[in-house]
Amino acid sequence: MSESGPAAETQAVPQAKPGRTFGDLVRKSEIDTRLLGMVAALAVIWIGFHIISDGKFITSRNLWNLSVQSTSIAIMATGMVLIIVTRNIDLSVGALLGFLGYTMALMQTDGVISVFGLNLTVDALKDNHWYTWLVVVAVGLVLGAIIGGLQGFVVAYVGVPAFIVTLGGFLAWRGMIFRTGGKQGQTLGPLDDTFRYLGGAPERSLGDAKSWLIVVLACAGIVFSIAMARQRRRRHDLAVRSVGTDIAFAIVGCGVVVLGVWLIAIRYASPISGNPVGIAYPVLILIGITLLMTYLARRRRFGRYVYAYGGNPEAAELGGINTRKTITYTYVVMGMLCAVSASIQTARLNSATTNLGIQNELDVIAAAVIGGTSFSGGIGTIPGAVLGAVVMQSLRSGMSLLNIDSPTQDIVVGVVLVTAVAIDALLRERRRPAMLGALAVGVALTAILIQTGRP
Repeated sequence: MSESGPAAETQAVPQAKPGRTFGDLVRKSEIDTRLLGMVAALAVIWIGFHIISDGKFITSRNLWNLSVQSTSIAIMATGMVLIIVTRNIDLSVGALLGFLGYTMALMQTDGVISVFGLNLTVDALKDNHWYTWLVVVAVGLVLGAIIGGLQGFVVAYVGVPAFIVTLGGFLAWRGMIFRTGGKQGQTLGPLDDTFRYLGGAPERSLGDAKSWLIVVLACAGIVFSIAMARQRRRRHDLAVRSVGTDIAFAIVGCGVVVLGVWLIAIRYASPISGNPVGIAYPVLILIGITLLMTYLARRRRFGRYVYAYGGNPEAAELGGINTRKTITYTYVVMGMLCAVSASIQTARLNSATTNLGIQNELDVIAAAVIGGTSFSGGIGTIPGAVLGAVVMQSLRSGMSLLNIDSPTQDIVVGVVLVTAVAIDALLRERRRPAMLGALAVGVALTAILIQTGRP
């Protein structure tokens, strides 16, 4: 007699074993999918330009120059993330960079600190003493913090929209270049010899021995951070990744560091001495600032307040957060980062000109947005903004190798920016088909523009 009923149905239909999909592995490993997508997009851009340029893109020389050229925008983009997360904007970063760079150059060439028409002569600064570059950078950082704080105060406490305040700053700080030191916008140079190390040049880099030391320290830091994260999770009774996954992350992270430094910094020989160039100092500064800003955003109270306000301003105020102070501090940080970028750009040029920092504000905003920062507030990562800056500079570098004119390059960057914002908006609305369509249209337009822009 055959069995019937629920028991028979249970025996007849075997239980499905849960499978392990790629999405499950990504979720369990807690990888940032936005960051993973950025890395994939960067890889596609590099490989595409390498093929189109007949093998000229992925070379040690080009990648080394790309890393140095990306630093200034990437540094400012880390601060722009915090400002956009709070639903504000800063249009003055390029003009502020130009003003600060011109002021720091004036101190080195004329020994004059000129701020708002007040001139303080310090003749010793122009004599290339060992401390000259330290004083110059310190003054730039303080002045950047004051100007940033002033703009933030007007936004947060006076209530003037950030767009208007920073647009006024965009005009004012660019004009201040011509009022600084009575120079009427003259080109200032040459600059202090030690200060020029901040700009990055083949003969002013770490070299192979110091670069390998940085690699060892970086690998030790990766292993230590993974171990500490695991320990923190256990201490707070949170889910812990498997030991194998953590070991795999450590191996992959260290492998990427070793391969990257070897391919970009060690294999590139100086055109003058023929020795390995090594890591450029601006890249080292960018790495340090990225780590510091990530720690500030993720581990400190200030960073948590920034994201809380951006996610829900009303709830943040009801929760006791001093939102006005938080907004002001984001502009203070932005001003100091502008000073760092100004140091790098002026040192790289060995001079200061009136067009220093022109269009940088657009590149910085684009880098932050392409890196996943949302204008709706509350969403954005520091590493994502840095990757966004590298993506933008990769596009410009690849198009320069193809001899594409500057206007076409601007059009391509504009298309990429709009595409990135459209993808972000569609993802938040969970419209995946429309998001894929926007991505396809953006890629197609970019490819057509690049192809038609070639001579």
